[in-house]
Formats: sequence, structure tokens, C-alpha cells
Amino acid sequence: MRMSETERPGRSFRIALPPKVQYIIETIQKAGWDAYAVGGCVRDSMLGREPDDWDITTSARPAEIKRLFSHTVDTGIRHGTVTVLVDREGFEVTTYRIDGEYEDSRHPKEVSFTDSLSEDLRRRDFTINAMAYNDEAGLVDIFGGRQDLEDGIIRCVGSAGERFEEDALRMLRAIRFSAQLGYTIEEGTKEAIGRLAPTLSRISAERIQTELVKLLVSPHPEYLRTAYDTGVTSVFFPEWDRAMLTPQNHPHHCYSVGEHILHSLPEVPAQKVLRLAMLLHDIAKPDTLTVDDNGVTHFHGHARKGEKMAVEILRRLKFDNDTVDKVSRLVRYHDYGNGILPDKKLVRRAVNKIGEELFPMLLMVKKADILAQSDYLKQEKLRGLEEWERCYREIKAAEECVSLKTLAVSGRDLLSAGFMPGRKMGEVLELLLEEVLEDPEKNTREYLLSRAVEVMKEA
Repeated sequence: MRMSETERPGRSFRIALPPKVQYIIETIQKAGWDAYAVGGCVRDSMLGREPDDWDITTSARPAEIKRLFSHTVDTGIRHGTVTVLVDREGFEVTTYRIDGEYEDSRHPKEVSFTDSLSEDLRRRDFTINAMAYNDEAGLVDIFGGRQDLEDGIIRCVGSAGERFEEDALRMLRAIRFSAQLGYTIEEGTKEAIGRLAPTLSRISAERIQTELVKLLVSPHPEYLRTAYDTGVTSVFFPEWDRAMLTPQNHPHHCYSVGEHILHSLPEVPAQKVLRLAMLLHDIAKPDTLTVDDNGVTHFHGHARKGEKMAVEILRRLKFDNDTVDKVSRLVRYHDYGNGILPDKKLVRRAVNKIGEELFPMLLMVKKADILAQSDYLKQEKLRGLEEWERCYREIKAAEECVSLKTLAVSGRDLLSAGFMPGRKMGEVLELLLEEVLEDPEKNTREYLLSRAVEVMKEA
């Protein structure tokens, strides 16, 4: 997102600080110290966006901040950070500091406090995140962050190599910011990423996961290509590099596997599960590649194998179990029903098989998959998918039963009718559901109870 002429800050640029932030800054200033809003909140305000949070930097030491405010939390006291609570809302206030030597490509061994705002800003990652503001001084922009915002550039503060050696995660953050803002990465910064990408191996999977998700749900998830071009993905996602190198010589495709995935990502809403499903839906194609006598590539069984690979990759990146389950199931079924014109009976069974929550997401995945393919039969595929969507809408509108959850009888009803608990009762419920999936009119308590009694007599 580039700033319009009206959004571009000039010398008289002012930020409307929230009253609580203004209160904290003024309280510190009245005590004789400097205080500024700093970092991402300044950047976002300059872009006309509502900041997620407001950070404050100050020349005051942590002990002084604790003395000035009655409600504080020592969230990072060792590194100079105190959280000030104003009406139960927390704001991080951090003393100007200089970072010592970094020992793990992530954390400094020690920090020392300073009275210099410029020294504090110098240690930050990118120029657009190294600006400070208060109403008295206005915008403090020592490293050209304002110009880089106007030009749409992600650039490190000072030496890119030094910034990335201090904290290797900054390389992935640079790509993530470029995807969120639609900016280009300055050449020197990009070169340093390519040179130092292997040091990302020292960063925890949890931190990499956080940045990857932010990139994927950004307006430009296809900027993942930059992570590939610079060697970043080879460190934590080597399966992706193989996908980028796997051709698809087939009438239905016009891109390599990886490029097809990149084109599919923006075609689903910016939700974590959906974007991860698109990222991984064809991830097993390199492992299932065969080439026939005519040179046509095939990937038989890639959805099944992709489900297993998705589980492995997501667990390696420390995703939660719910995300792993949903994404892997969408990968498994992303080709389900392809080439079949459905009726409502088939769609009811599909919803039951795939899950009521996931089925609408599966339709989105299938559409994105088609949109990222070649033009060969594309309109026919889209019309076929529209028929699946139409049947699904009608099933939902009629509130037809598609799972045990909406079956007119439950296990409790069968117990009340004299059934014994156990595996047999579960089998009876599944049989009743089968009949209802076939004929929704049978989903009445009276019919199903009488049918259950019949089944038990036949057993």
C-alpha cells in the first residue's frame, strides 16, 4: 500500500495520539525525561492505518517509570521494558538502549541504557520502523523512513548484514513487510538476505511460523516467491523449493507446481487455514511425479500423500492440532469430485464425509485451484463447481441432515427406547444416517425410532 499525496507526511505532519498514549508521554515529559511513540505505531499512523498497539520509548530508566505510574508490570525489565497500565490497558514503555553482542542470531547478550534517541533508533530493523513521534518534537526520522514509506521500499537501518546477523528472523520479517505493504525490498537488503539466509536455522519454529502466517494472510501471499529466490524457504520449508522446480507438462496446467500454488494463494480469502491449504494442496506432486511416453506429467495419489506431508510440515512448524487437522483434510480432499456433475444426494454425502465446517472452505479451495490452472476447460470446470455450490446452498436452505449432529434421533433417544449402550448402538445410528443422506424426508424421530427397532430385531 503506497501513500496517496494526501497521506504523505510533510514537515507539519501530525499524529493523533490516543489520549492514554498522550497521557503517558506527557507524564514522563513533565518529570523531565524524553518520551516518544515509536516503531510500528508511527509507521501505521503515517499510512493512515489504525495501529494494533502503541509502543513508547523514553530516556527514563525503568525504575523511574515505575515511580511515575501506579500500575505497572515488569514485562521485560532486564531489557528496559515496563508495561504501564492505564484503565487496565497496557502500553510498553522501553528505555533508550544499545544492544550488546548477539549470541544466537536473535537475542543480545546484554543491553545498556543510553540517553540518546538516535542510538536507540539505530538498533532497529528497518527504516520504516525506526521513526519516533511526540507532539512537541514532531516526527523524528533519522534514517529516511518517511522517504522509504513514500517510495514503497523495505530497507534495513544501517548495514543490512549487521541487522540480519543480530537477528536472523529479520530476513523473513523483511519479506513479510513487503507482502503486507506491497513494497519492494531494497537491493542491498535483499542481497544480504540471500547471503545470510542459512542463519535462519537458529530461529525457533514458533517464530518462523508466526512470520510465515502473517506473510500468507497478507494482501500479497505470492511474495513467498521472494523467500524462495533468496534461499529463505530452503531453511525451513525445503518441500517448497522442490515444488518450485517441478514442471507440469499437462493441458490443465501452465505453471510449475510452485508457481501454480503462488497463483492460487490470492484466490482464497485471507484466512490462515485457507491460505495454508492452498500452500500445501499440491505439495506432494514432486514426490508423485511420473512422465508418460508422450512427455505428459502425472501426479497420481498426490492428494493422499499431500495430506501426510501437510501434517509433517505443519507439526514441524509447531502449528496447533486444530489447524493441522483442518488443513491436512482440505489437502486430502481438494480434488474430491473433480469432473463429476453432482446431485443433492452426492453433495449430502460429500458434506458428511468432509465435514460441515470444512465443506464450504473446500469449495473455495477448489475454485482457487481451478483459477490458477491453464485456460483448458477452465470455464467447464467452473460451471461444474457452481453446480456443487448450488446443490450445497439448497441443502443448507432446506436444513437437510448431513451428519449425526442433525439426525432427528440421538444416542440418548435410543437408550430411552431400550437400546444398550455400546458399539452396536453406534452402528445403528450410522445406518439411520445413511438412510437420511439418501432420503432427507426420513429424518423424523418417529420413523427413525421405528426403523431402529426393526434393525435390532433383524440383528
